[in-house]
Amino acid sequence: MSSLPKPEVILTHESDLDGLVAGVLLQRLAKKLFGEDIRLEAFHYHTWRQREPREAAAWVTDMSFEARLDKSNWVIVDHHATEVTPRNARLIHDLQKSAGLLAYDLCREHGLGSSQLDRLVHLNNVSDLFLDTDPEFVLANDYANLVKVYGFWNLHAVIGGELERLIDHPLLQVMELKRKIEDPLGLEWSRRNVAEITPNVGFVDTVIGNNNIIVHQLLEQKATPYNVLLTLFRRPNGLIIASLRSRNGEAIKVAEKLQGGGHANASGATLPKSVRAIDDAVEYLRTVLNPKPASINNLEGLFSALEKK
Repeated sequence: MSSLPKPEVILTHESDLDGLVAGVLLQRLAKKLFGEDIRLEAFHYHTWRQREPREAAAWVTDMSFEARLDKSNWVIVDHHATEVTPRNARLIHDLQKSAGLLAYDLCREHGLGSSQLDRLVHLNNVSDLFLDTDPEFVLANDYANLVKVYGFWNLHAVIGGELERLIDHPLLQVMELKRKIEDPLGLEWSRRNVAEITPNVGFVDTVIGNNNIIVHQLLEQKATPYNVLLTLFRRPNGLIIASLRSRNGEAIKVAEKLQGGGHANASGATLPKSVRAIDDAVEYLRTVLNPKPASINNLEGLFSALEKK
C-alpha cells in the first residue's frame, strides 16, 4: 500500500456507530504512522456541508466523496455511492463495506488488528449495512443504538476513546431491555400512526422503541402503501432530523431533495433551523416533496400552454 499523507485533522460522521468506529480507528492508525494524536472532528450532514475543506491534508471517513474534497493530500475512506471520480484525492471506497471495516482494513495492514476489534467491526458492519440475514443482526443493532441513544461524544467519553471497551459494555443491557419491552409496543402504535407525505413517502410517528427496527419491520411486512418511510427526531438543540428507509433504493433520492445523504435504503437529512416542531416538520416535508406545478399568470402563457397540447 502506498504511504498515506499525514493529516491535520480526521473528519467523520457524528450520527452513528460507523462514524465513531471509523474515526477512532483512523486516529489510531495516524498515531501508529506519525507518532502524533491527530484531532478528530465529527459532523452531522448539515454542518458537514457547511464546513470548508481548508486543511492542506486531511482524512475523511463515512462521508460521501464530493468534488470539494478532491484535493491533494486528502484521503477519503467511505462506502457511500458517489458520481465523482477522484483526480487529486485518494479515495478508498467499497459499497459493500462499512466505513468502519474499510478503516479497519487499513489498520490491519499496519498490525493494528485484534480479536476484540474483529468482533466490534463485524457487528458495526452488520448494523450499518443493515444485513438483516446475519444471525447477529439484532445484537448488532443494540450496539448501533448506543450512539443513537447516548450520542457520539458522550459515548466516546464513556469509553475513553477505546473502542474495545464497547464489547459487552453494561449499557448494552439497557439496549436489550429497551428492545424487548419498547419495540413491540412501539411497532403496534406506529403501525396505526402513518401519515402520507407524498403518494410514495409515509411519515411514521414514533413514541417508543428503536425507530430503525420499527420502520424496518413495517417495510418488511408491507404494512403501508409507501415505498419510503420517514421518521422525525428532535435533538436537544432543537434541530429536527429526518430518517428515511426503503427496500428498493428510493430513500436516498428523497434525502437528497432535503439536502441530506446516506445509503440507498437508509438515509437522513437535517431540516432547516426554522422548523422547530414535529407538526411543522411534517408540513414542511409535504411542501418540499410535493412541489406545486408552475402556475400560468397571464393570458399569453395560457394560450401558449394550450397550443402545446
